[in-house]
Amino acid sequence: MARGRIRAARRVSSVAVMNDVVLSPPPSPLLPGRRAGGWTFLREAARDLRTTGAVAPSGRALARVLTEPVRAARGPRPLSVLEAGAGTGAVTRVLLARLPGDGELDIVEANPRFAAGLDRLAAAYRAGPGGRAGRVAVHRGLVEEFGAGRRYDVIVSGLPLTNFAPLQVERIMARYLELLRPGGTLSYFAYLGTGAARSLLASRAEARRHAAVEEVMAGYQRRYGVARWRVWANLPPAGAWHLRR
Repeated sequence: MARGRIRAARRVSSVAVMNDVVLSPPPSPLLPGRRAGGWTFLREAARDLRTTGAVAPSGRALARVLTEPVRAARGPRPLSVLEAGAGTGAVTRVLLARLPGDGELDIVEANPRFAAGLDRLAAAYRAGPGGRAGRVAVHRGLVEEFGAGRRYDVIVSGLPLTNFAPLQVERIMARYLELLRPGGTLSYFAYLGTGAARSLLASRAEARRHAAVEEVMAGYQRRYGVARWRVWANLPPAGAWHLRR
C-alpha cells in the first residue's frame, strides 16, 4: 500500500501553503462503498447543482486533507467531531476510519436522500468489530440551525460555500466558530478557478455574488487560517483550508 505524504511548500501571509500529494488507503470493506454514492450524487446534482456544488463527490486525496486534524488530534478526552454537508459520505468514510474508538461524530446533512445513505453508513460503522465505544449520529437540517448543545474539537465542512449568498455564508461561518472549541480546527474546501470561470461565463450579478463570498472567506482565512492545500488529485481540483479558533 502506498503511504500518503503531504509536502510543505512556502508560507504566504503567515499561512502554510501545501501541495497535496496524498495517496489514501482503500476504504474499509465494512462500510458501504463509494460507487452507489456516486450515482446518488449525480442524481442530486441534476436535481439541484447549487446545493450539491459539484457533479462528483470529493476524492480520497481531498478527504484525507479535510480529515487530517482528526488523525493528528491528541487530548485527554474523547475526540468530538462535526461534519457538515456530508453528501453521500465520501469524506465521512475516511473520517470514520480515522476516528478514535471512543470518538464522537455528529453528521449534519440537509438533503433527505443523502441523510438516508449516511444513516446506513453510520449503522454499518456501529455494527463493526471492536465494540466501538464512540457515538455516530446523523442529523437532518441546516448546520446554521443545528442546536448541538456542545462544542467540537474538529469541524469538517463539505458545504459548497461559494454557491451560497454572502449573508448565508456569514451565518454558517459564525455558527462554525460558535460550535468550535478554543484551539479546535475547522477544515473546508472550495474548487479552484471558480471565480475566474464565473467572471467569464456567468452573469454580472452572479460574478459579484461569488466575489463577495470569496471576500467573506478571505477575512476568515486571514484571521484564523493555519494551513492551505491545493489538491490536484480531485475532480475538479480543490483548495482546502484549515482554520483554528
